[in-house]
Amino acid sequence: MLMYLEACIEEAGDDAAFIAKALGNIARARGMSQLAKDTGLGRESLYKALSGEGNPSFATILKVTHALGFKLHVQGQRKDMYKITKISRQITSSDRRR
Repeated sequence: MLMYLEACIEEAGDDAAFIAKALGNIARARGMSQLAKDTGLGRESLYKALSGEGNPSFATILKVTHALGFKLHVQGQRKDMYKITKISRQITSSDRRR
C-alpha cells in the first residue's frame, strides 16, 4: 500500500484529487469504518473526501495518513537543492547575528 501511494504521489504532479483517490482506495482496502473511528471523522464524509471528487482539507489528509500508519515528509527536488542550500545558509547566518 505504501508503494502504491508513493507511485500515485509521483504520478499525480499537481493533481490533489488523484492523491485523495489513492488514499481512498487504500482506506477502502483497510476498512472505511475502522478509519472513521481512528480519525474521528464520519464514514460518509470520508468516502466523499477520498473519492477523487471531494476536496478534503489538509487536516483530513493528515488524519487519514496517520490513521493508515503513513508518515508524510518533505524532500527537495534535485533541481532545487542549490536554492534550498542557499536559503538554509542565509537563515543560519541571520540566526548567528542575533
